[in-house]
Amino acid sequence: MGQKLEDIAKTLRDTNKKVQLIYAFNGSGKTRLSRAFKDLVAPKPEDDAGEPPRQKILYYNAFTEDLFYWDNDLEGDAEPKLIIQRNSFTDWVLKDQGQDQNIITNFQHYANDKLTPHFTEDFAEVTFSLERGTDERLGNLKISKGEESNFIWSIFYTLLEQVVSVLNVPEADNRDTNQFDQLEYVFIDDPVSSLDENHLIELAVNLAGLIISAPPSLKFVITTHSPLFYNVLFNELNGKTCYLLERFEDGSFALTAKNGDSNQSFSYHLFLKNTLEQAISDNQIQKYHFTLLRNLYEKTASFLGYPKWSELLPDDKQTYLNRIIQFTSHSTLSNEAVSEPTPQEKQTVKFLLDHLRDNYGYWQQEEQND
Repeated sequence: MGQKLEDIAKTLRDTNKKVQLIYAFNGSGKTRLSRAFKDLVAPKPEDDAGEPPRQKILYYNAFTEDLFYWDNDLEGDAEPKLIIQRNSFTDWVLKDQGQDQNIITNFQHYANDKLTPHFTEDFAEVTFSLERGTDERLGNLKISKGEESNFIWSIFYTLLEQVVSVLNVPEADNRDTNQFDQLEYVFIDDPVSSLDENHLIELAVNLAGLIISAPPSLKFVITTHSPLFYNVLFNELNGKTCYLLERFEDGSFALTAKNGDSNQSFSYHLFLKNTLEQAISDNQIQKYHFTLLRNLYEKTASFLGYPKWSELLPDDKQTYLNRIIQFTSHSTLSNEAVSEPTPQEKQTVKFLLDHLRDNYGYWQQEEQND
């Protein structure tokens, strides 16, 4: 029998885990669950005298992106502006916390270090320009949907970085601000719309690192429809509880705990294998495929009982290939390496995938079942 979202929100609240990771298909109620959870943890005060919900919970969802919209200057077609609807959240981040420069830095890291946001003095509008490296500037630009998504996420992520930094000071009296002292939860709903795989993997790794560094008192609930984003978080985070959120035809919902390897829940190992095979076939191998390859080796080693995934590598080249995969798949700074690998690196991906498929009975059995 299905449940109401309010009941599922109570289950999440009453589960004493630092991280709860939820996979759900689009249209399954993720965003509505985030609102139900917010209303449960921090009900809206009947009057303006009460504490705002952000004192207890920070949440990122589709409604966060709805706070931003474009004024395209249809008559002049010259000065597109990203308008920030007046709201307490962005006022708090930009005006009260003064995080505009950190937001710019995070955005340029994920997007382009030459693409620069410019806030108006009252933080009501944002314009974008492309710096040429000299005094020349190309602007005002209407950025892509993916860049816009990056920018909005950068606002939330910048605040989250500050929150974790402040709360990691043990004594409340020694903190720069006491505005976060009552914060209990961070609910993040699908911060991956319009992101390419490179940025998606990097975002997941960086978010996981921030969550790991956060104090135990701060709990996280993360929902996503992206198997890749889910899987990276699954492997980066320890001590999490994982669920599958489903919506039934009668409008009720189910939250099912998923124990063990994420492969057993989503057959993700097959997705990884097929993705790599397609990239090799199309000669479209990118740097992030090394991350997928490492992930596939990890999962195969776990299934077969090997303590280290590197033990599956060819014996005569184990150390060398391990270094290549580790270096390439753990590069988190976008400017450390170009996305296009060398021909030799492309051959390494093919060689290692063939080696895994041809030398381990687990994959030979999968080939027979296909």
